[in-house]
Amino acid sequence: MSRCIILAKALMQSLQATSLMQQPGNLTILTDEELQILAAKESPEHFRVLYEKYYSRILKFVYQRVVTKDEAFDITQQVFLQAMLSLGKYELKGFPFSSWLYRIALNELNQAFRKNKKQRGINLGEGYLKGIVEELDDTSNEEKEAALLESLTHLEEEEFQLIEMRFFEKRPFSEIGEILEVSEASAKMRLYRILEKLKPVIAKNIGR
Repeated sequence: MSRCIILAKALMQSLQATSLMQQPGNLTILTDEELQILAAKESPEHFRVLYEKYYSRILKFVYQRVVTKDEAFDITQQVFLQAMLSLGKYELKGFPFSSWLYRIALNELNQAFRKNKKQRGINLGEGYLKGIVEELDDTSNEEKEAALLESLTHLEEEEFQLIEMRFFEKRPFSEIGEILEVSEASAKMRLYRILEKLKPVIAKNIGR
């Protein structure tokens, strides 16, 4: 039996279970991903489609925050285990499924840091620090970027996570808000408060 037929059957069962079939005027056109999610809700074997689609992204997300690849692999596996076990509670809200996975990943990372007192990793790509300095209405140079890097180590974990998602991973505020379970406006406000907090610390670190 083809995957399409299996997915279609799972979808029909899900629609019937939610009584949508009885309200044709209220039917919503679902995306391919939403169909995959509904199929996985009905049968765990279909979760593999979502796992294969997002595994590399979540692994990269986790690895940017830990020291070793082994830690990244272990935490990523735990993320997908928790996602599969909690899938029944997942609600379609118009956001990518990945946002929910990233939220689980952050929770798993925070638990790992607290439980095992693991060292927090910061894996920076070229130009990441420059973007933050320029966002602070300043021209970038090596001295300012070095001062910024030192300043980042003094941020709270939640503050640094927001910096990572916005400047290192280039996520839109709408997705950041979904991951952090806050509004888009609140995500923007939090970030700008963090940037304001960094300004005097960076100035102090320059020339040390």
